[in-house]
Amino acid sequence: MTASSPTPPSAAPDSRLRHYVQLAAVLLIVASCYLVLQPFMPALLFAAVVCSATWPLYLRLRTALGGRSVIAALLMTFVLGVMLVAPTALVTLSLADNMAAFAESARAVLHRGPLAPPSWLGGVPVIGDLLVEYWQRIARSGDGLATLGKGLLDPVRNFVVGAGKAIGEGLLQMSLAGFVGFFFYRDGEALMAALREALDKIAGGFGEEILQTVNATVTGVVYGVFGTAFAQGLVAFAGFLIAGVPAPFFLAAMTFFLSILPIGPPMVWGGATLWLLYQGEPGWALFMAVWGLLAISTIDNVVKPYLISRSSKLPLLLTVLGVLGGVIAFGFIGLFIGPPLLAIGLAVVKLWLAHRGMPAPAAAALLTKAGPVR
Repeated sequence: MTASSPTPPSAAPDSRLRHYVQLAAVLLIVASCYLVLQPFMPALLFAAVVCSATWPLYLRLRTALGGRSVIAALLMTFVLGVMLVAPTALVTLSLADNMAAFAESARAVLHRGPLAPPSWLGGVPVIGDLLVEYWQRIARSGDGLATLGKGLLDPVRNFVVGAGKAIGEGLLQMSLAGFVGFFFYRDGEALMAALREALDKIAGGFGEEILQTVNATVTGVVYGVFGTAFAQGLVAFAGFLIAGVPAPFFLAAMTFFLSILPIGPPMVWGGATLWLLYQGEPGWALFMAVWGLLAISTIDNVVKPYLISRSSKLPLLLTVLGVLGGVIAFGFIGLFIGPPLLAIGLAVVKLWLAHRGMPAPAAAALLTKAGPVR
């Protein structure tokens, strides 16, 4: 019997070297793909979030159309474009128009001469006389009034210009997201099957559970946070329109964007109430205050709990950090991406803790002690 020849000593180093070369090639390809897709990541993430939250509606529409996935995807893309892209474009135009009108009004006030204080200013308890005296002193000083006006207008102008630029970039990203969303709808089932198979291999058979958790989390955050914001913006628009407040669409958009904060909507409708009071319309000012308290702000306590009661909850801290961090990382469109991404991370950590053997009550207490979605 012939003895097998021993493996040459150089075989093992060659095999190891080949493995390193292959690994380096894979990493190079992954890095190159990331560099190519990096400018489009906000649009891709936004399309994924929207498609995940509206997938049940797409399935019903496809069934109603006799299984025509292309037509159903086109209709869903069109509807979402009307609901998301069109209002964002209107906000951008409204922002520019209202900024120009505000600047013209401010210049007219500054050049009109001394402006008498409103009658209600002296009635402010304790400090009313001081406020009236300060108002009159500033009004009598033309230079002081101009300096004060410039000091107030410049930061506002810079902020509005920056906000308009960010919203314009977000509009482009949303338009691209609509294009990507069509393919996500049309080929969503095939994409999910491939993703499920990949997650099964990576997560050891928990791919389906992870996908279900992620889908429920995204749906809950989108409906709970942004559904409430949309409802508040719509009700606020009706109130501003009825009361005759200028730029009702712009103020409603501000209500939508600021609804993520508990004091956000009251800042908008409270400002509108003060404006009506200054204009000598106490009746409409009272209407605006009552509408804000009973209609706009009540939605946060009625609609939001209903929308999030059927899905997972996101603590207030993570919601605010998701909005701010999303805007910093992705621009205006990050407003809609940040909270769902943090919610996904929180849900995956919770699932991981459960499978690591941590008692469910302890894991739930750890992950939800900051409170529900706000």
